[in-house]
Amino acid sequence: MHILTAENIYKSFDGTEVLNGISIDVTKGEVLAIIGPSGSGKSTFLRCVSQLETVDSGEIVICGDTLVKNGKNEKAVYSGKEECRKIGLHIGLVFQNFNLFPHFSVLQNIIEAPMRVLNKTKQEAEATGRALLQKMDLSDKADAYPCQLSGGQQQRVSIARALAMNPDILFFDEPTSALDPELTGEILKVIRELAAEHMTMVVVTHEMKFARDVADYVVFMDNGAIVEQGSPEQLFGNTQNERTRSFLSRFNEN
Repeated sequence: MHILTAENIYKSFDGTEVLNGISIDVTKGEVLAIIGPSGSGKSTFLRCVSQLETVDSGEIVICGDTLVKNGKNEKAVYSGKEECRKIGLHIGLVFQNFNLFPHFSVLQNIIEAPMRVLNKTKQEAEATGRALLQKMDLSDKADAYPCQLSGGQQQRVSIARALAMNPDILFFDEPTSALDPELTGEILKVIRELAAEHMTMVVVTHEMKFARDVADYVVFMDNGAIVEQGSPEQLFGNTQNERTRSFLSRFNEN
């Protein structure tokens, strides 16, 4: 079952095309890694699917519900506001720079959206929030504030916050790019554990070892287009495209 289908997605900013006919399917329980050089459109694709940006044309279907499709003039036509809001609840997004509320405690950061958006009682939201903090090995940080946490701890809170909304699919936008190598390991460990639990995830990452070892499927993007895609074994062990080979050459030498 495809949880996400994106077909022929185009997106331009000020006349510059950043997504050029992107088509991606994600199956329930799958971990998809999107790799490629900076500026290749990876994060823009995630932002379009999560409604932080709008597409110019193409179709996006999430959990069987159509977010956007082409109209008669081949321009994007979005579903109604309420339908888009409901579709957005299928997705959790973890940003590269945490985006926690600095004036909220760790627990408050996690329970705010479930209470306001899902109408959870405070008791329900706190029970879920504390369970997620335990899962992230942060039980003792519930009353701390983001400024009192390391970058790795803040990112784990961000993951807990996303999971608190019980999404069907979790997006990670370069979740380790703001972290040093030691803290990067903390976050990759959490993502590996979620993968073992069959959480459906799309991970934009520069961590090639993670993409090779954890992902079920890998997409390589460059200049707004998909250059090559396949299993990790195919992409890392039997690369067919010269541009992919060039990008991966440094990693494959290690």
